[in-house]
Amino acid sequence: MRAVIADGEGGLKVVERPLPEPGPSEVLIKVAAAGVNRPDVLQRSGLYPPPPGAPDVLGLEVAGEVVAVGHGGEGLLGRKVCALVAGGGYAEYCAAPSGTCLPIPEVLTPIEAAAMPETLFTVWVNLFERGFAVDGDWVLVHGGTSGIGTMAIALGELFGLKVIVTCGTDEKCARATALGATAAINYRNQDFVEEVHRLTNRAGVNVVVDMVGGDYLPRNLSCLTEEGRHVSIAVQRGPTAEIRIFDIMRRRLILTGSTLRPRSVEFKTMVADEIRKTVWPYVEGGRLKPVIDRTFPLEDADAAHAHMESGEHVGKIVLTIL
Repeated sequence: MRAVIADGEGGLKVVERPLPEPGPSEVLIKVAAAGVNRPDVLQRSGLYPPPPGAPDVLGLEVAGEVVAVGHGGEGLLGRKVCALVAGGGYAEYCAAPSGTCLPIPEVLTPIEAAAMPETLFTVWVNLFERGFAVDGDWVLVHGGTSGIGTMAIALGELFGLKVIVTCGTDEKCARATALGATAAINYRNQDFVEEVHRLTNRAGVNVVVDMVGGDYLPRNLSCLTEEGRHVSIAVQRGPTAEIRIFDIMRRRLILTGSTLRPRSVEFKTMVADEIRKTVWPYVEGGRLKPVIDRTFPLEDADAAHAHMESGEHVGKIVLTIL
């Protein structure tokens, strides 16, 4: 099969690999499409090696048909599924845990299905499980037109959240509000802290989901209301920050965060079960779909990464496998 790996020099290359063999509680998916995510870009650059046991083939989410199964995965044979994987998605075939597979309803195309698992699992875990977001909460999400941002906007609409996002251009702010964001702040010409307080009548937000890190952290904490929750999911501006500990104590703030890829299959299966019960009915009813920015053929994975790094995309970038 064809597969895409990092070439060790900051680029990508297409190689021939044997088909993976599904182990116990695994399935083999004939891949129709694979989502492109920021961790893939970091892995290509040598900054995010795959966890132990994961293949060196890039790709964290796929959609396609199950063509072989290991012991325990028999019920999925012949089914069309999308799946969260720890690696191996940029290929014609991909082994996936049966527990992280979700059925593709007729209302989703394979491209749309491939764009769901990584962002959906990430937003669900961090916004609702770690951020404890509930109906009526104000939420601040940086990177409002990224895959994570657009999924947070969509879930916010479904679950009664008032989602404020930040974007880098007025055009992206307009797209974000058109997608359902309560408000969008252009961080290049507006102070997002002041805008958050203006929008919330000085009350602040209940949850911040932050992929920026660095000097954004103390500014994010200034946006939080009492007993607010700050959830870190990436550190694009750096892994360290200086904060006022007494302010955390005085306002009883919670600072937390997570990374999804290194978590156990058991944990991801538990999340998939929650999503299947709580979110997937909205998918099956056509009320939740990912925002697709652009597709590229598997052979042009390097161009897909360049497009992501340009920052021009709105929503998800997807590879198609013919």
